[in-house]
Amino acid sequence: MSTDRDAGEHRDTSFRLCSAHPIDSDVWVSKPPKRDRSARILTIEDEPAVRSGIVAYLEDSGYEMLQASDGLSGIALFRSEHPDAVLCDLRLPGADGLEVLSIITKESPETPVIIVSGANLVGDAIQALKRGAWDYVTKPIIEMGILDSTLCRVLERAELMEQNRYYREHLETLNRDLRRAVEQLQEDEKAGRHLQGQLMPPPRRQWGEYVFRSRLYPSTFLSGDFVDYFYIDERHLGFYMADVSGHGAASAFITVMLTTLIGQYRHSSHEEADPTILHPDRTLARLNRDLCRQRLDKYLTIFYGVIDQQNHSLVCSNGGQYPYPIICNQTEVRSLAYPNRPVGLFEDAEFPRHELELPSEFRLWLFSDGLLEIMPERTLKEKYATLQALVADPRMDIDTLAAHMRLPSTSPPPDDITFFQVQRTQ
Repeated sequence: MSTDRDAGEHRDTSFRLCSAHPIDSDVWVSKPPKRDRSARILTIEDEPAVRSGIVAYLEDSGYEMLQASDGLSGIALFRSEHPDAVLCDLRLPGADGLEVLSIITKESPETPVIIVSGANLVGDAIQALKRGAWDYVTKPIIEMGILDSTLCRVLERAELMEQNRYYREHLETLNRDLRRAVEQLQEDEKAGRHLQGQLMPPPRRQWGEYVFRSRLYPSTFLSGDFVDYFYIDERHLGFYMADVSGHGAASAFITVMLTTLIGQYRHSSHEEADPTILHPDRTLARLNRDLCRQRLDKYLTIFYGVIDQQNHSLVCSNGGQYPYPIICNQTEVRSLAYPNRPVGLFEDAEFPRHELELPSEFRLWLFSDGLLEIMPERTLKEKYATLQALVADPRMDIDTLAAHMRLPSTSPPPDDITFFQVQRTQ
């Protein structure tokens, strides 16, 4: 048994003197554990002179050597000491080299076995390679450097195999963790979708002469689009359509916050006689301040309107919503082109108030900008003109328009798409 060489000759690689090509450390968070010693080599050789020559040379080269003089003792030593590589003669007493090879490769296929054969036994050496030997050298070993380079080569290969196995196991662990995380996220998304569904109004609701309809096609399981229409008092109805920047869970969270804030404004109207909810310009200004103070790194576009059922008028403000709403009746199609800043970006933003009389019959259309992404026209101007032409048809309803846009499709749209219509009928 050899002793360690001078500490100055040890390297911090797995095996001494073998310059294996390391895998890029930036790719993996951690590396497999390295051995803190020189490679341990078991030589099984029945000729004492040959065995002592191999042991002396490899010990001098820095290897830690184990030695056996026959096949059975070699197998026993292999099982007890677990060497890093095995040098095995083909002709051995007790159990020959092929039998030893078969046992080692079966019990430890990752351990390199180098067959040492006589020059006249090359055919047997080739047979050994087919049975799992990693390499072979022939006796007499005139140049020991050949043995050293062969050992270095198989040890490099063994180290790479060990690293690959470690990384594969590590990746499988990560994949299992990822699957569990995805399953948890899916459960969370289901809960979020259920919550959003509870917050959304029914697809159709009517108060007096006014009918509200909506349809939402999310790009993901959760949506950044949101609509609502609600009773304020016996005279006034409120409605809005909002589109939060981005989509998915983060944007859906903002829609929940939006409905909470609007709910607070409505509550203040009933309980504290706060008239904010009746004034779209004040409502958007207050909403803008509330969102800016949260510093959520999100903003939204929103069109908010209040219908006076007594004098049949609409008061509204636009917080960056585009496409602009379109109102039409039997004779006219009008764009409510009120450009303005989004809500949640600038705390001092103002949102002008607009008022218009409502004809005895009309249809007010709102769309989220996700619809523009699936339209074939080249420019926004062309897309908007197409929308105006489509909704001008008095027979056009949400279902017909959605079918014209080929919604729903077999795959989710690239962005959330919302249709919203307010209609007055006699």
